[in-house]
Amino acid sequence: MSSQYAVYEEKMRKTLEVLKHEFTTIRTGRPSAAVLDKVTVDYYGAMTPIQQLANISSPDAHSLLITPYDNSVLKGVEKAILASDVGITPQNDGKAIRLTFPPLTEERRKELTKQVAKYAEEAKVAIRNVRRDAMDDFKAQKKKSEMTEDDYKVAEKDIQNLTDKIVKEVEAECEKKEKELLEI
Repeated sequence: MSSQYAVYEEKMRKTLEVLKHEFTTIRTGRPSAAVLDKVTVDYYGAMTPIQQLANISSPDAHSLLITPYDNSVLKGVEKAILASDVGITPQNDGKAIRLTFPPLTEERRKELTKQVAKYAEEAKVAIRNVRRDAMDDFKAQKKKSEMTEDDYKVAEKDIQNLTDKIVKEVEAECEKKEKELLEI
């Protein structure tokens, strides 16, 4: 592939990375600190990610333990988790917060599978938008006579092949996450 496609490939790859990160925030049966990635706490007037305010560990196979570095933020962390879409009620013992992950019900698995499919579809749309932008750029170059008709056809084909390749990777990630949800 030509270096003129590198910028578009990079944008498509970034979309794929964002999708992978979104998938880590989807709770499976195993506890993962990634479910707290989107949770922020009001800490002295600034919205701060929990990871910056506390140590997050997994003492057993079904729970996370959040131990704030500063005990004064404990109530704020608890409120932030309750207000978030984590879907788990925090248990505050005065020193730390415990999140116990119950086994997933069949209904919850189906909901999460739909959420995975939705994220994957959003990623595919974003990738197609990058392809459209690339084609618009190539059309503009052709119109300004910076690109020949033959070069335009080659570029169109190459960008489509790149799009297809990245979309296949998105689908593979989606299948992997859905399989993970159904295996638990």
